[in-house]
Parts: sequence; structure tokens; C-alpha cells
Amino acid sequence: MTGTSGELRRRVRELLAEWDFTPRCDAWMSGYDPAFSQELGRRGLLAVTWPKEFGGAEGSNVDRLAVSEELLRAGAPVTAHWVGERQLGPSLLRHGTRELQEEFCPGLARAEYRFALGMSEPDAGSDLAAVRTTAVREGDGWRVNGRKIWTSGAHRATHLYLLARTSKEEDKHAGLTEFVLDMDSPGITLSPILDLRGEHHFNETVLEDVHVPGHRVIGRIGAGWQQVVGQLSFERGGPERYLSTYPLLAAVVRAGIADDIALGELRALAGRLTILRRWALETALAMDAGHTPVARAAMSKYLGNSFERDVIEWARPLLPHADRSVRALYDQAVTASPAFGLRGGAAQVMLSVIAKGRK
Repeated sequence: MTGTSGELRRRVRELLAEWDFTPRCDAWMSGYDPAFSQELGRRGLLAVTWPKEFGGAEGSNVDRLAVSEELLRAGAPVTAHWVGERQLGPSLLRHGTRELQEEFCPGLARAEYRFALGMSEPDAGSDLAAVRTTAVREGDGWRVNGRKIWTSGAHRATHLYLLARTSKEEDKHAGLTEFVLDMDSPGITLSPILDLRGEHHFNETVLEDVHVPGHRVIGRIGAGWQQVVGQLSFERGGPERYLSTYPLLAAVVRAGIADDIALGELRALAGRLTILRRWALETALAMDAGHTPVARAAMSKYLGNSFERDVIEWARPLLPHADRSVRALYDQAVTASPAFGLRGGAAQVMLSVIAKGRK
């Protein structure tokens, strides 16, 4: 860890000590506080890797990892900026036009925009190559029709990232294109999908004859698959894949309710967490070196999700001795857990990516 990373960790902890929030499990999906996200931006703790001309600090992916780990370990409310800062900004900086970069990146660095991801579809699941939503040229723009599902935070988003089919090719990986849509565009209808606690994080998003201006295409038309595969490294290889239930683990340890059996199992969990953190660091180093570590990121996600679920199983026998705050974290972790293996790609998809990456 570099000196810069250590300094960033100190600054994040300083803000966390000042901010009034209740730690949550799965905070990056359910901890919504736009004011906190904007305060992170004001303190230079967002867009750490981006160029200064777009609101960034020109740091490394290792630096960004340090910030993300500190926020997630604390269960801080980071949902408002997470997708935009983690995924859309880097994607625009890599593939977007200068016009798109100037339009969105400074605002994302200040957490003024909130993005939802329009990738998954009802009939495609985690297989993004099976996307059926279409975008057809219309004048100087595009007309979009289709359905997206599990669009987290779409009901609060200002913009939607969209993967759509712009031509029919024999190769299902060809003919896909990425777009940016305004959420207030006519023709967008949202239906809430409630989780087991009745909380609203997911949506079904229906797009009917939605007009998208021509300049809102990200990268090359028809090259969406290649671009999104690289983008998924940002999503799959980060610490959100192993720290979603960390606030529960930490709360149980602080409460002192772990018996000898649980302490023995805790040592095994700590060993696995150390390995997962090492892999996240190696993924960040690979990205800093200009690589796209697709298989490594998939491996981190697959085993990270398993770790998150095992934290829940570890805590379950200790609940009779737990107070209300620990029980609340446990409930959040349990209700969020069905999504662990789905969001960002199902386990079978991750295994396929890993296998292909090792050929």
C-alpha cells in the first residue's frame, strides 16, 4: 500500500467519524445519502483515478481501492455515487467522446449525477450477449425499445447506462452498443421489485420508443460487448464483492459474543478475507498497468460472494446472544444475500469466464 493510499484511508476515517450514519450491510446497494456522497466529492475522495481536468486526482486504482475498502468496512451510505463513480466514469474516460466526458465526468466526481445500470434483461439473465433491447437509428439519434430488470436504484437515478442491440449479427457478441439515457426521457416506465424486507432497491425498466440523442453513444457502435467486458472488471473485481457483510462480522466481534467454536471459524474467515483483499489489490495493480483483468475479477467475485454468505452462516448461531443492532445487521445481510450471486453476473457465468481466461 502506498503512502498516498494510507493518507486516503486516514481522510476517509476522519469523515466517517464526523458523519452521522447507521452502518449497514450491503451499503453500496442500500445506503443512500446523496449529501454524504457529495461530501466525499468535496473532499477529493471520489474519482481518485481520473484526470484533474475532469474532477479527479490522477491517483491509482490502488488508491481508489483504499477509499472503497474504508467506506465498505464501515457500512457507509455510498449508494448515491457508487455505480456512476465506479463504472460509468471510467468507461467514459476510456471509450467516450470528449463531449461526453465533459458533460458527465465532473458532475460524477461531485456526485451530482446518479446512474443505474441497464444491462440485465428478463430473458437474458446474466448472459449479456443475449440482450434483446434494440436501438434503431432515427434521424440524428436512436429509438430504443425493450425491458431491463434488476436495475438497482433506477427510481432515484438521473441517468441510465444502457446496453442495446443495434444490429443483428450471427455472432451474438456483435452488434451491441452502449448508450447514456436521461431517466426523465418520455417512454421510460419503472416498476419496483421489493426485496425480502419490502425495501425498494431493484426495478424493472420498460423502454418504449425512447429517443436517445446521437452523441449519447459510448465508444464505437457495435463494439459494446468488448467495451462492457472491460467495464465489468471495475464491477466484479472490487471490494464490494467481499465486504457487503463485513459490518455484521465486525459487529459480532465487537459485541464479544463469539464462543470458542466461533472464534476458531473466525480465524478461517480472516484468512480467506486476507486472500480476497490480496486479489483485489492485484486486480487494481493490473488495471494501473493498463490491463483488463477479466478472469481475475470474475474469480474474486465468485469466491467473494461465497465469503459474504459464509459470514452470515457464521453469525447465525450467535444471534441468541446478540443485541438489537447486531440483529439488524444480520437481517440486512440475509435479505440482501439472494442477490450476492446474481448481480454482476451469476456464478455459472463467472465460472465460464474463469475457465475461458485460463485457456
